This record gives sequence, C-alpha cells and structure tokens, in this order.
Amino acid sequence: MKNNGITEYFEEVETEEEYNGYFCRIPEIITIVILGSMCGLKNVSQIHQWAANDRISEFLKEKFGINHVPCYYWILCMLKMIKTETLNKCFANWVYSFIPKKAENLTISLDGKTICSTNRIEKIESPLHIISAQISELGLTLAQRSTDDKSNEIPAVQELLKTLNIKGHVVVADALNCQKKTAEIIIKKEADYLLCVKDNHPDLKKDIEDFIQDEVTQKTMESISKTEKNYGRIEKRTAFVTDNISWLEQKKDWLNLCCIGAVHTEISSKGGNTSEWHYYISSRSMSPQQLLHHARMEWSVESMHWLLDVHFEEDWCLVEDKTVQQHLNMFRKAAINLIKLFKSRTESKKAISKIMLDCLIDSNSILRVIGEN
Repeated sequence: MKNNGITEYFEEVETEEEYNGYFCRIPEIITIVILGSMCGLKNVSQIHQWAANDRISEFLKEKFGINHVPCYYWILCMLKMIKTETLNKCFANWVYSFIPKKAENLTISLDGKTICSTNRIEKIESPLHIISAQISELGLTLAQRSTDDKSNEIPAVQELLKTLNIKGHVVVADALNCQKKTAEIIIKKEADYLLCVKDNHPDLKKDIEDFIQDEVTQKTMESISKTEKNYGRIEKRTAFVTDNISWLEQKKDWLNLCCIGAVHTEISSKGGNTSEWHYYISSRSMSPQQLLHHARMEWSVESMHWLLDVHFEEDWCLVEDKTVQQHLNMFRKAAINLIKLFKSRTESKKAISKIMLDCLIDSNSILRVIGEN
C-alpha cells in the first residue's frame, strides 16, 4: 500500500491557473519538497537532484505513489502556481491533526522573520516578511502569513489570528503586537492574550511599572523565582502577578483585561551581571508560575526562525520569486515539525542535523521520522 500520509493533507491546494499535471500533481510536488527538506537539502536544485536519483525516485514511487519526478524548471513553475492562502489552510489542518484532542492552555507564540536574501534580489522591491504562529509546548509551527515589509506586521498578525483555531489557549506576542485590536481578535476567538508592554504604550507601561516597583504594593503580589545554571551562566527569573487592577485607568481600553504582571531577569556570568524587567497584561488570571511559563514560551517561535537559518541557510537562499520563497519557508517548517514530532515520540536525543543526515543516507529513516515504519 502506498504511503500518502503527507500527500493527502495537501489534496485541496489550489493553483492560480490550470495545469496539465506535468506528469506530477501539486500534492506530489509538495511531498517531494517536504521530504527533501527533511534530508536537510537547502534549495529546489538540491531537492530535484536528490529526487531524480534512481534509488530515491524508486523509493518515492513505491512508498508515496509518485511515478514521475519533474525537471528542476517544472518544480519551480509548479511551486509558483500554488495559491498561498489554500496552502496555508491545508498546512494548518495538517498540524491540527498532531495536536492531542484534549490539549488546552497551550501557548501560541507569534513573531515575524524577514527573509534577508529577498532584500538582495533586484527583481524584488521589498524583502519578504513572514509571520509565524507557533504551538510552543509542542514546538510545531501552526500557520504563517506573509507581508512585504516588517512595518506591516501588525495587520498581518491580526489577519493570521482570524484564521486560527486557538480556543482555550494563550496567545503571547512581543511589544510590537501589543495592540488593542489584536487583543480584541484573540478574545473573539475564545482565547486569552498575554502581551508584553513596552514604550509603544508609555502611559500603560509607566502605570504598571510604578505599581510593581513600589515596595509596598509589590509585597501584596504573588511571586515566584526560578534559577537556572548553564555553562557558567546563572539566570534567575522572578515573576510577579496581581488581579488587583481596579486602579488601572487603561483597563477599560483592553478587552477582558484582568491581570498584570512582570518578569525580572537577572543574569550572572563571567562577562558581568545584567538585570531587566518585562511587564505584561493578560485577559487570563495567572499564577506567577503560569506567567513564567507562558512568557518563556514566547521564545519558541524565535528558536524556530533560528533553525531555518542554521539548517536551510534561508537568509542566503536566492530565489527570484517571493511566492516560491514563501512556499519553501512553509515546507521547511513542515520538515522541522515532522522531525520534532519524531524526537518527541521516540524520546530521541539526536540533534536535528543528525536526523536529517540519517534521512539523506537511508530512505527508511524518512519513513521512521514520519511514523510509517
């Protein structure tokens, strides 16, 4: 029986124009690119060379029902044909299938990444900026949305949130996306927000800061500290929370706002000591433990961005078409998702790079990673 576990989730992907198949269907092209990315291949040229190899093409035919691997040019053409919004929808539905049915209180972290290579291509007027939504505890990218410039990130985040099924979860975002409209959208999606407050809301930040830094009021707040030691670096994080915000004048401006908090981070290392405060507003009443957890999870999406650069050299990938760049970004995230699911399922301690190398050397490793062997 042919393995179509990946292919079937992309059967509903639509194209901008009709095509005769080029002896290969769009869902099969997507499968080839995701599998090639699982092998650590960095661009379409490498993926095509890998897939066209006699051993690999036979593997793709036997296990995935892909009878023909198109040439490099047609793979690029077909990637360009895909309607991005339908690909996004299919991708999200695929990721939803990995989430345990009873999962709740997960952290959905949001952040954007500029594909730096698109800033060096003459045909592209502005660099491609992609907003990603990450299920932090699972390490899975859930969805993404692109914009032509980082300055457009706020509306892009808001549009992305409207498409997500985030009921019962906590959405965390950086200070740029600490916006009243964003908070409203999150609440309407039956989720909660935890937003970092900085100088883009100076009055709100000052009021929260003055309250928390006051020695008398600070003693009335719940707090907890956690210390971690790594490679000669000691990091102490202390969280403070309170539901006592009837005094906060801006409370009426933020839908369902019921809790404020702060995380004080103190770092000691050979290079010296540092100390910084981050202030938060939330629509969910939180314990200090919960604040520490969800605030820390915000970094998950930035970790994923780092993985894209480390394993795929994404910021150096010169593809003279934004649509293709966007789709490759999504397929790389799909590959990382599959590898992270494999590591979680098998409790493997292997580095992602070594698992990718296993997949490149031995096709059966691909089947093990996707859970079909």
